[in-house]
Amino acid sequence: MKKLAAVWMLMIAGSTFGQQVTGDIVGTVISKKTKEIIIGAKAIVEDNGKKYQAVSDADGRIRISEIPAGKYLMKIYYYGDTLSNIVCDVPIEAFCNLGIIEFESKVLALTEIKVKPKLKLIMGSLPVKELTATEIAKSPIKFSVASMATSMSSEIRMDEDGQLMFRGARKGDMIYVLDGIKCNEVFNVPSCAISRMMVYTGGLPAKYGDTLGGAIVVETKGYFDLYRAWEAQNR
Repeated sequence: MKKLAAVWMLMIAGSTFGQQVTGDIVGTVISKKTKEIIIGAKAIVEDNGKKYQAVSDADGRIRISEIPAGKYLMKIYYYGDTLSNIVCDVPIEAFCNLGIIEFESKVLALTEIKVKPKLKLIMGSLPVKELTATEIAKSPIKFSVASMATSMSSEIRMDEDGQLMFRGARKGDMIYVLDGIKCNEVFNVPSCAISRMMVYTGGLPAKYGDTLGGAIVVETKGYFDLYRAWEAQNR
């Protein structure tokens, strides 16, 4: 009977001792730079593969409870940054008060840069120069399609024979497109009939074919273009 009583008392003592070998870690997380509280920072302590953790509340406070008494290194994670090697000495049935924990963010904030394009983009990414019917009508060289083409881009020059050449390409290595149809040249189209004229100096659309030079694209006026012009004159 005495032996049973002794075993029972030892069990109670062991249970009591087991309940008294834990403690808590408390502290407040703030920004080292702004000194403002940090909400949502995750604090983690590891002990033999087991993790004890807590998240800072609306006041920046953390409290990790029921950690076995002993010394630990705590980590704090916040938006991709980590604060490591925070020494914590957890007492038995008491608090390890870390006080104010200053968290330094090392993530760089990128400055937004706005780029204003200088070239007009057609079909997504093709650099192209364009002349409208209004611009052609006011041009002093409107009676020469070849001259207008050379004035639109420094990448185009006219040889001694009056033929156009693109810089970096062989003579004749270019295409002409009139109202969506490839042709040998577009120089005989009167300027008054042109609705729009474009010069591609690189990266041609697939519909225009493959060439190492460029392309001169001419679109003539349709019925509605002529009607709108007549209507504007008679207002």
